[in-house]
Order: sequence, then structure tokens, then C-alpha cells
Amino acid sequence: MCFKFLSLQVDWLKSLPPRPETILSMMYAAASWALSLSLFSSIVVTLNYAVRRKCPVLIAVPCVMILSFVFCFGILFILNQLKFVPPAQSSGKTMGGSGIILSNSLSKNETAVVLLNGTTEPLGPRVVAIPGQPLLYQRSSTYNMELPSVPFRDDTPWFLKNLSIDIRLNGEMFQRKFSEGFFSFLLYVGSLIFLLCSLGYLFKGSSWSLANLFLASLAFCGVISLLTFLNSPEMQEIIGSFLRNFLPLSLALPVLFIGFGGLVNLYSLLRFAAARRSDDD
Repeated sequence: MCFKFLSLQVDWLKSLPPRPETILSMMYAAASWALSLSLFSSIVVTLNYAVRRKCPVLIAVPCVMILSFVFCFGILFILNQLKFVPPAQSSGKTMGGSGIILSNSLSKNETAVVLLNGTTEPLGPRVVAIPGQPLLYQRSSTYNMELPSVPFRDDTPWFLKNLSIDIRLNGEMFQRKFSEGFFSFLLYVGSLIFLLCSLGYLFKGSSWSLANLFLASLAFCGVISLLTFLNSPEMQEIIGSFLRNFLPLSLALPVLFIGFGGLVNLYSLLRFAAARRSDDD
């Protein structure tokens, strides 16, 4: 039963020894996740600002690329050094006392289980609250009664959920490339930043700056999802079998980023030249 499994999980968590490094590791994981998000969002904001202020492209884009790379490299360097810092000693955090409520959320339409003796006796007496039914008291978890499973589900919209997963995986890829060496990090992150900066022409698609910002944000979300797809083990195997001895697998994605970014920049340049020619005519 779901309740028995949940009780065993609570009992297992109780038996874990205190881990003083838990807070530091959580902060490290959160900072790595935030690094990927801040990199993409900062490029969107700075390019949008440069277009609105009509900054020269030959000055704005290289500055954004250099600052973005230095920012990403510096944060990853600091995070990599923090892994070797011994954490402060702290005591283990208790999971709760008598009357702890096990539920997915605070919504009134969720099934909840109240452990009357708390985590000290997870298999002991409990009260089960099922929506639309009276409260049910159980003397122990061995009480034979079929109950609906507790709906521990996530109500987050699928778009935000998938985006958060893609950002987290992209942050892990940044860490992996950083651990492989500076050249590998420069090749991957530098080509990715070049690709993102080449999408700056999207900020000139409309006279309404908010619409341009929304369109560019969607394009950046598409790039993040594409990165997750291309970095998956299945796609890496397909790309490796396709390239074979023609190109190393580690250079496949950087070459793709640079090639696609170059085509976009060429299109933007030809479009600018055509607009200047029509204005002269």
C-alpha cells in the first residue's frame, strides 16, 4: 500500500545520519541551476536594451559575448572552489513531532495522513482525511482497509516544469564542460553564447519592444530544449555514428552552434544591406 511505503520511507529518513554538508550541497546545486537561467536571461535583457538604445551592433554584440562568458566562467570557478570548503558543523534536522501531516499540499481537496505519534512511530496510530468523507482513525498501518492512494502529484504547468528541467540539465552540462578543462568549456559555452547573440535580430522584428522581447524569449526557450535533446545519450550516439571519424563528437555541437549562428548573422547582414539599398532608392 501507498501508506505503508510512505511510512517505511519516513522511517528510512529517520535512520540517516546527520549530514552537515547537505545545506552546502543544496546551495551549490541551486547556484548551478541559477547560473544557467541567469546566463540566458541576461543575454536576452542586454540585447533587448542594446537594440532599444540603438547601440552599434559591432560594439554591443562582442561586449555581450565577452561579459557573458567571463560571468559564466567566474561563477563556475567559484562554485568549483566551494566544493572543497569544509561545511560548518550542524545537527540533523528533525522531520516533525506528534501530529505531523503527510500531504501533497495545503489544498482542501487532497488526501492527508496525520501520524499521531509523529515520526517516532510511523507505523502507529493515524488519522486519514479523505475529501468528502468523515475522518478515519487507524490504530496501526496493518489495519486491513483499502484506501485511495495519496495523490502526491505536481500541479506545476508542463511548460514551466519542462523548462526548469532543461535549465537544470543545461547547468549540469556547464559543470561537466568546466571539469573537462578550459578549452572544452570555451568551445562549448563560447559557441553557445555566439549562437544566442546571433538571435539579436529578433529584437528588431516589430516596433513593439515587448513583442520582440517575448519572441526572443520563446526562441531562447527553444534553444534550451534543443540543447537537452542534442545532449541526450541517444542523440549523442546517433551523432557519433553519423560523424564517425570525420569529426570528434566533442566538436559536433560547437560546430553546429557556430555554423547556425553564422548563417543567422549572414541573413541579418543581407537583410540590413537590402534595407539600406531600398532606403537609398
